[in-house]
Amino acid sequence: MQAAILAGGLATRMRPRTLTVPKAMLEVAGRPFVEWQLEKLAACGFDDVVMCIAHLGEQIRDHVGDGARFGLRVRYSEEGPTLLGTWGALRAAGSMLAPTFLATYGDSYLPFDYAAPLRMLDSFTDCDGVMSAFKNDWQWDPSNVRTDGEWILEYVKGTEDRAFDHIDYGAIAFRRDVVLALPPNTKRGLEVLQHDLAAQRRLRAYVARARFFEIGSPEGLSTLERELSKAKA
Repeated sequence: MQAAILAGGLATRMRPRTLTVPKAMLEVAGRPFVEWQLEKLAACGFDDVVMCIAHLGEQIRDHVGDGARFGLRVRYSEEGPTLLGTWGALRAAGSMLAPTFLATYGDSYLPFDYAAPLRMLDSFTDCDGVMSAFKNDWQWDPSNVRTDGEWILEYVKGTEDRAFDHIDYGAIAFRRDVVLALPPNTKRGLEVLQHDLAAQRRLRAYVARARFFEIGSPEGLSTLERELSKAKA
């Protein structure tokens, strides 16, 4: 199974630390965050990882290497000096992507089975993606998903409509073909693809039961640090 990790962002909310260190390399509970993430993916049965890197990405490449010490094969897709957005970054990695793969974010740590959305996608022919979603009820980050538990009915980033009580959990299985539909070198975010697939009823839902964690903000990093430190104790 293959996962693509989107780890090329500028991480402006984590400055000044991320002026010299990429977000994936920030220390969490005594280790660079990327180590926690790769170990979790390997524990869920993944063996192939594509790291989509840009800002200070050479530090990730130098630290992770070929991924063998995590039980993984890790390869790298470099976005270049012009950031292309999350969909654009996956499109740039197109030659490395498997026919179905899981996309996740380089600042997300998810206490669930990362392989579940990918297994669901591989078992159905009536969808082009499976989004993991969590009933957030506007608690941690703004909610952006309406779901009936089977399908993502609507995905609208930035909505203020309280009918959207779930949130994109941060792990989405895709068919490679829908990613490659974007013309090369086009700047576009995955929120466009997710919105369109939901509108076309081509995006199934996998509902996660445990809250998500992230290191995209100082508060988020501190919360995850406490969580992982408890797990180590």
